Amino acid sequence: QVQLVESGGGLVQPGGSLRLSCAVSGSSDSTFVRNWYWYRQAPGKERELVAGISRAGVASDYADSVKGRFTISRDNGKKMSWLQMNSLKFEDTAVYFCNAHGQTVATGASFDYWGQGTQVTVSS
Repeated sequence: QVQLVESGGGLVQPGGSLRLSCAVSGSSDSTFVRNWYWYRQAPGKERELVAGISRAGVASDYADSVKGRFTISRDNGKKMSWLQMNSLKFEDTAVYFCNAHGQTVATGASFDYWGQGTQVTVSS
């Protein structure tokens, strides 16, 4: 069974950096990931889109609040995505989720997988 496995969250001081990772695990050879997305959800708030990246590596959909500080990337061969977060602020505190859209190789059926979420806490 295909899953997305996230890692890299933690506690960081304001101005610090973290790098989140997300990998397709399980029957990864059966999947074709088109687009990766990273979302976040802070306590009491709705989940918001942070960034997206196409299979060709074109990053887009950066939230205004993270432009110039966060960078999304991917490796198609490894079926992984990363979110590099620099100059972190208190308001970046949230649970971060990765999301992969694509197709299964065998049937062409579309999928929409989510990671389990990883906590990022920015605190002094």
